[in-house]
Amino acid sequence: MDTNRKTCGRWLLSAWLLSAGLTGVTLSAQASDCPDWPRERLQQESQTLAEHVARWDSAYHDHGESLIDDELYDQAVERLANWRACLGDLARHRPLTKVTRSDGTLDHPVAQTGLNKTDHDGVERFISRRDDLWIQPKIDGVAITLRYEAGVLVDAVSRGDGERGQNWTARVERLPAVPNTLPTPLSAVFQGELYWTLDGHVQSQSPASGARGAVAGAMAQASPTRQTLERIGLFIWDWPDGPAEMSERLGQLTALGFDTADYTYPINTQHDAAHWRDAWFNGPLPFATDGVVLKQAKRPGVQRWSSSPPEWAVAWKYPAQQALVQVRGVEFRVGRTGRVTPLLWLYPVMLEGRRISRVSLGSLERWEAWDVRPGDHVAITLAGLTIPQVTSVVWQSHERAAVEVPSSERYHLLSCFTLTMGCDAQLLARLSFLSDQLNMQGVGEGTWQALMEAGVVTELLGWLAATPEQLQQAHGVGDVRSKALVAQFEAAQAASYAQWLMALGIPPGGSAQLESWNTLAGYTHADWQAAPGIGPVRADALVAFFNHPDVQRMAVELTLAGVEGF
Repeated sequence: MDTNRKTCGRWLLSAWLLSAGLTGVTLSAQASDCPDWPRERLQQESQTLAEHVARWDSAYHDHGESLIDDELYDQAVERLANWRACLGDLARHRPLTKVTRSDGTLDHPVAQTGLNKTDHDGVERFISRRDDLWIQPKIDGVAITLRYEAGVLVDAVSRGDGERGQNWTARVERLPAVPNTLPTPLSAVFQGELYWTLDGHVQSQSPASGARGAVAGAMAQASPTRQTLERIGLFIWDWPDGPAEMSERLGQLTALGFDTADYTYPINTQHDAAHWRDAWFNGPLPFATDGVVLKQAKRPGVQRWSSSPPEWAVAWKYPAQQALVQVRGVEFRVGRTGRVTPLLWLYPVMLEGRRISRVSLGSLERWEAWDVRPGDHVAITLAGLTIPQVTSVVWQSHERAAVEVPSSERYHLLSCFTLTMGCDAQLLARLSFLSDQLNMQGVGEGTWQALMEAGVVTELLGWLAATPEQLQQAHGVGDVRSKALVAQFEAAQAASYAQWLMALGIPPGGSAQLESWNTLAGYTHADWQAAPGIGPVRADALVAFFNHPDVQRMAVELTLAGVEGF
């Protein structure tokens, strides 16, 4: 439920060091280590992060908007607490942000409590010390308090800071899922979650549903459509002034038309809690969830409730599916075709059992849009549970480190056939691709790297006439290895014409035409376009390829070497 983040997360800012055992598990070593920065920079970066936290707090408390996912927010707050601890700044942690009183806000008739987070062992301790325990899914929506008098809805208050929130009465009255009148003239206070209705949602398969944002966005609209209003559901997770016995409480909620009993079950052991947590994580539900809530039926009187986390309830969240990671460095790799791929080197983090230390941004355009620099913090997740990917830049470092960015115009399909300034990466990629296409056994990137560094191979076909003595100049290449390489090079020359076309990097579609090299080199744009599967763009690329000076020079070398087709 939304209460965990909105109170406990803010409270963590002032109490994290005293209650880390109750509030969560650190995702990586980087969160508990002090950054290797001068004190002045650490102060600046801490202030930058504190400003982001304040903005996230204000957006939620004052406007009901969630600008950042819960698990990322929790990690950011933990990071800030750690940085302040590194500065010896414990005494100046800010208290919980409060909602500003205005005509648009209301006091909660009963405080909405926050929730401490715990783990497997914490759940076992919690259960071993209490009786009459129950479990519910922790729905990922927007928390709300509903107050009825004589069966009529009179107030609907957003979560806010737990003590006070936005007056959403007029908005909530329009929601089909929220009854404006109860079937009996009951006066009561209900606490629950407005959620975005999903069809058979499986949390483990679709963690980034955007469900909470959809609800928050709908509630912020001045005139949401009927279809939007119908997508918002309601789950009542507590009746503070209801019957003391949970079974009676659930029975009466069912009679009032609420489905609380459908998602509230008794538990006696940690195994029971784990069963429901796993079932709700991997099974279909009509809403998104981010964990489970364990609570005992017996609570203190409502006069004693506060927005601080109570002792009679705790949240056991799902394994983190997003991680907040600091960027160590940015590398730009140039591939065989000239495509520039930005690679982020990260301070290592464990996510879903995997240690992640680097991640690709995919394209230079994405890097330019995000402007990621060392020191920035990004959110990562696992695509298909295997491939790490960056989902957003959570905040940028105050100090913007300089990075050398290659020009996208410098590299292309016909650049770097020879080892000139800035061409080492693309030429290496070309050589690695060539050895794959020509089936060279045991000749991979490491071999080509050594030969390039020794100055033995400085162009794509620079190995054709290499002698064993020349090859031995490379690091790690001795007499036996050099002779084996010569044997592979000689065998490669007997590869088929189609293999050689691919090895040289002919544009797509060209290798399907098996006429001799001289014939293909004479093709016009119209000739290429007349070939099956080749349009005007590919025709342009093929004409440019065959007319490129480096390509023509290599064709001559292969003719002299007696390679088939040249």
